Amino acid sequence: MNTFGKIYTITSFGESHGAGIGGVIDGMPAGIDVDMNFIQAELSRRRPGQSAITTGRNEADEVEILSGVFEGKTTGCPIGFIVRNTNQHSQDYENMRCLFRPSHADFTYQQKYGIRDHRGGGRSSARITISRCVAGAFAKLALRQLGITIQAYTSQVGNISIDRDYKKYDLSLAETNAVRCPDAEKAVEMENLIKEVKADGDTIGGTITCVIKGCPVGLGEPEFGKLHQSLGAAMLSINAVKGFEYGEGFNGLDMRGSEQNDLFNEGLGNGMKTNHSGGIQGGISNGEDIYFRVAFKPVATQLREQETIDLEGNPTLLKAKGRHDPCVLPRAVPVVEAMAAIVILDHYLIGKTTKL
Repeated sequence: MNTFGKIYTITSFGESHGAGIGGVIDGMPAGIDVDMNFIQAELSRRRPGQSAITTGRNEADEVEILSGVFEGKTTGCPIGFIVRNTNQHSQDYENMRCLFRPSHADFTYQQKYGIRDHRGGGRSSARITISRCVAGAFAKLALRQLGITIQAYTSQVGNISIDRDYKKYDLSLAETNAVRCPDAEKAVEMENLIKEVKADGDTIGGTITCVIKGCPVGLGEPEFGKLHQSLGAAMLSINAVKGFEYGEGFNGLDMRGSEQNDLFNEGLGNGMKTNHSGGIQGGISNGEDIYFRVAFKPVATQLREQETIDLEGNPTLLKAKGRHDPCVLPRAVPVVEAMAAIVILDHYLIGKTTKL
C-alpha cells in the first residue's frame, strides 16, 4: 500500500534517515510544461528549518528528476525522482532503539513487522510526505491548463481560530507569515502559541482548510468512487491527521434541511445561491468551490519526560532528543494541497479518454 491513485498514481519509497526519499509518478499526461522552479518551490514550502516554529533539521530538499521528462515537457512515461537526505542526526534517536514512544507508530510497526527503523520514525516519519509534494506539484502543473487552483491555509492552532468562511480572506496572504494563516493578527497569536508550546517541550495541533476553485462539474464516480471519499482518504493518509470534513461538515448538524439545501440560480449552469455542500453533491463535483477542513493532532514526539515501556514491556521513562516540529500545521499546508491536486487530476483522468 505504498501507491495512491488509480490513473494518476504516486508510489513512494524511503525512510527519514535513509539515503533519500523518492517515488514514481505514473499516468502523468504527456506534453505538460515542467516548471522545475515551481516544483522546487513547492518542496521548499514543506521543507524543515523554515522558521523558529518548525524543526531545526536543515535539508535543502532538492529534487532530482530521473525519468519521464524530456526537453522541459512530460513524455507520458513514468516520472522517477529522488530527494536525498543530507542532514540526518541518527544518534539523537539511539535512546529510542529499545523504547516505544507514546502515541507513535513505534509499537504498531514493531508488532506488525517484528522490526522497525527507530531513527526518526523511519517509514512513519512525516519526511515521507516529500514524495506527495513532488507528485502534487506535477499534478498542479497539469491542473493549471484546466484553470483549477488549490489553496490551503492554517485555520486553527489550539484554541485560536479564524472564521470558517474562507471568502472573508485573501487566501494569498497565507504565504506571508510562518504559520500560513491568511489573517495577519490571528497568525501572530498562533505563532506565539506555538513558540510557547515549543519552549515547554510540548506540541499542539489544529486544522487546515483547503479551497479548490475552477473544478468542472462531473468529477467523482458513484458508488464507491465518490470525490469526497477520495479526498477524505487522501487527507486521512497524511501523518497526524485525525479528521476530515467537507462543506458545512459537523458545523451543519444544528441546521435544518431547509437551511442547508443549496438552491439553484435561475438558468441551467448558473450555479447555486449557497454552497453548504462544499462543491460536491452525490459524490460528484457540481462546479462550485470545493472546500474542506483537515484536523491534525499534536505531534506525538515530546521533548519532555514521559512514561513509556521498553521492548519487553517494562515501565521506563523517555525524553526524546533531536529536532522536532512543535506543530505540523505550517509545513502540512503544502502536503494537503498536494494530496488534493493528486485526487482532482486522478478523477479528471478517470472521466476522460483523451489527453489534456
